Amino acid sequence: MRVHTEFRGWRDAAVEALYGPGGFYTGQAPGDHFRTSVHASPLFARAVAELLRRVDEALGRPDGLECVDMGAGRGELLTGLLAAVPEELAKRLRPVAVERAERPAGLDARIEWAEALPGHRTVRGLLFANEWLDNVPLDVAEVDSEGALRYVLTDRSGAERLGGRLDADDAAWLARWWPPEPEPGARAEIGEPRDTAWAAAVETLAAGVAVAVDYGHERADRPPFATLTGFRDGREVRPVADGTCDLTAHVALDACAAAVPGPALLRSQREALHTLGVRGTRPPLSLAADDPARYVRELAAAGEAAELTEQGGLGDFGWLVCPVETHDPLA
Repeated sequence: MRVHTEFRGWRDAAVEALYGPGGFYTGQAPGDHFRTSVHASPLFARAVAELLRRVDEALGRPDGLECVDMGAGRGELLTGLLAAVPEELAKRLRPVAVERAERPAGLDARIEWAEALPGHRTVRGLLFANEWLDNVPLDVAEVDSEGALRYVLTDRSGAERLGGRLDADDAAWLARWWPPEPEPGARAEIGEPRDTAWAAAVETLAAGVAVAVDYGHERADRPPFATLTGFRDGREVRPVADGTCDLTAHVALDACAAAVPGPALLRSQREALHTLGVRGTRPPLSLAADDPARYVRELAAAGEAAELTEQGGLGDFGWLVCPVETHDPLA
């Protein structure tokens, strides 16, 4: 990676730090640094498999069905999904992992590996983006001492300073989506790149459903000092655009929803997974005496389901569901 010592906006800095040569997502295994719902339990992949099955039924069980995993990491979700779907569906399925890193060794040969989105209106099936939008780089703005919004600039060491005033488009986005905050030092993240990225992802569907799963917020509860942060070795750290840590910020999911011309429905992960059959219900104690091995398995599954749906944790993630030429599979 080239060494940059000059100050740049956070969006430009993060693009190179995350996706440039030797960047965090191109040169490292993200699963070594943070844990998503996919890593928390195989129940998550099974739930996505059930979602895919419902989409398949709604589309009339076509000969060719696709499942596109945006920001696929090392292919963990599609690997778990292929193990969970019925054999008949698996034979018709074309699983596609979209990820800028190189294809990992030993990945199931049925999984296609791509660096970019599929073509416009070419996908029939499910597009699933788990914790993808939070890694779409964006700029950060701060209110200066005179009450004006300025870009926050950073260098490779993580140092920051204020740059120029916002351009008209970025100022208009904040005026619509971020509540006014006149106090000097207040910050906001300009989410327009994520709106654009999500709209482009949905537009790959000829028919089916696009789902974005992420930690986020809506206009009424935007945090006054923004959310940009870093993760390294399983710990939250100061965000530094040097390629050694993840750079992430909460997603304005309501803005992403408004960027899509068709239906866009927001739910919590807790609600979505309950609908797909994932519940943290403990098995009856009587089962411990009748079938101890089964009791242990079901107790472990209940614990994993509870983590995936926990209020104050993964259960609070947002699910943005966008049906295209079909109905809502979670209705």
